[in-house]
This record gives sequence, structure tokens and C-alpha cells, in this order.
Amino acid sequence: MRDYEVVLVISPQAGEDGMSNTVGRVNQFISDHGGEVTEEAQWGTRRLAYRIRNFNEGTYLLTKFKLDPSHTTGLESTIKLSEHVLRHLLIKLDD
Repeated sequence: MRDYEVVLVISPQAGEDGMSNTVGRVNQFISDHGGEVTEEAQWGTRRLAYRIRNFNEGTYLLTKFKLDPSHTTGLESTIKLSEHVLRHLLIKLDD
């Protein structure tokens, strides 16, 4: 298992329900594949550097977790399927 972190930029149109559903889906994928969420942080709504899908703002969420490297592509596929995620970045943390 390796340490990872993912930053999600959620659409402001998602609202509280859409945001919690998206985060829940990511956390569910991690736990279903033997991983463990170690930390979650909501950075709040911030202005974007450029427009993404006609939005000037997005809500930033950080999740740190442990997961087997073979499941990271599946996690990214799950994130890409969410209509509320404007952008995401998955990073392997240094050992």
C-alpha cells in the first residue's frame, strides 16, 4: 500500500449534496479496494485561474489515503465519471 492524495475541484452547482455524494463515492472506492482514508480537508470555494466548463469558481477538497497502486487507474476512472468534478489531481506521496 502506498500513500496518495487527491485534490478535487467540485462545481459550485453541485451544492452540498452533490459534493458529499462525490466525496462519498471516492471514499467508498478506496475502502472497497482495501484502502484507508487517512485525512480529509475542505479548502473552500476559490476563484479559478481560468474558466472551466463556464465556471469561475470551484470548491477544493483534499483527501489523503493509502491504496494499492494497481487500483489508482480505477479510482481516476471513478472520479472522471462524476459530473460534478471539474478537475482532479492524484499524487503519490514520497515514502
